[in-house]
Amino acid sequence: MPAATPSPSAGACAAGHAEVTVSPGDAADQRLCVRPGTMVSLVLKPRTDDKRWTALQSSAPVFVLASGWQLDADGTARASLRCAGARGGTAEITALAKAPDVAGAARVAFTLHVSVVPYTTQG
Repeated sequence: MPAATPSPSAGACAAGHAEVTVSPGDAADQRLCVRPGTMVSLVLKPRTDDKRWTALQSSAPVFVLASGWQLDADGTARASLRCAGARGGTAEITALAKAPDVAGAARVAFTLHVSVVPYTTQG
């Protein structure tokens, strides 16, 4: 699946499983449209600057819950995003990065805007 879906139109939403891979040089702000219950595998490739991935946060865990944060020895970070099973909504997933030898808090280096779009019902 491409790294991002241009808009949350019903026909373009991923269902079941999706994978988002972010490589150096990719846009730092991306969008993804998914159906309820979709599992998203997020892969953040090693950065080319002196910063390292440090954490992942969800603005709305009720809609998209981030779990399984793993940082590989080569600098690749991985996480699973579990989308709400029955409800629609949006969440911003932010990946933080910082230089390991610099004091201070990590800053947002990547944002994935996830739209959970329910199936339409006929009635």
